[in-house]
Amino acid sequence: MRLTDMVVGLDAELLALANTAGTTVVGLLATDAWDQAKSAVGSLWRRVRPEHAEVVEAELVEARNEVVSARAAGDDSVERELVTEWQLKLRRLLAAEPTIATELHRLLQDELAPALPQGGQVWSGSVTMSGTASGHGKVYQLGQGNLTITES
Repeated sequence: MRLTDMVVGLDAELLALANTAGTTVVGLLATDAWDQAKSAVGSLWRRVRPEHAEVVEAELVEARNEVVSARAAGDDSVERELVTEWQLKLRRLLAAEPTIATELHRLLQDELAPALPQGGQVWSGSVTMSGTASGHGKVYQLGQGNLTITES
């Protein structure tokens, strides 16, 4: 079985885990917590694929430089590409070693997500919202931020 077949064969939960972790890692690269993200991801690779750990950490340093430069230039396409790249790396790792899912989940919940600005989480994916109101009904939808409704 080829690695690409294994990646395609990952269940939805593992795919979501890899996608969220990849998005979170890239989101941390341009923050003060980037070194923490590099260390956490490096330690995961050291445990599973020790021969690749140094390369992965070097790739994270390079990715950080790209994200910082792209943000300074106002180019968000670089960050999107890096998110896709790191999601794929993590999918491949999970496909080869599905037993690390628990460790990756713990790493995401305990170390990476709390280090995001304001302790927020990064969502990876898409959301489609639709709403229909009739009569005196109202529909309130919010993609991000706060919503306060005061009615008398």
